[in-house]
Amino acid sequence: MNKNIFGEPLITCSTNPMTGYFRNGCCETDKSDVGLHTVCVIVTKEFLTFSKLVGNDLTTPAPHYDFPGLKEGDRWCLCALRWKQAYENGVAPKVILEATNEKTLKYIKIEDLIKHSYKEKSRKNSDN
Repeated sequence: MNKNIFGEPLITCSTNPMTGYFRNGCCETDKSDVGLHTVCVIVTKEFLTFSKLVGNDLTTPAPHYDFPGLKEGDRWCLCALRWKQAYENGVAPKVILEATNEKTLKYIKIEDLIKHSYKEKSRKNSDN
């Protein structure tokens, strides 16, 4: 069973769009996942632009890979090293920690993930 960075059961990252190496909504992985698609993120325009500039176009659909193309606000299981590259260049997207696989910690410090954690605003605070 895959666990998150806190050693707890991995929660779903997204089912719309359907994400994950296994396209099951979770950032699960195994030895066949050479890209280590383990970081659950909420993509931003800045990140998508950066990713395209470094040769990984995540906005154009690729139906043969069951890939819909991403837009700002989508949740996605991102490759750990792609997130680290974006982090090092100041454009790392926010991370949903409970949906990020513990295997990510082999490449990224937990402190860096926590600094970029996504925090939902409470409804009460967003109405003010």
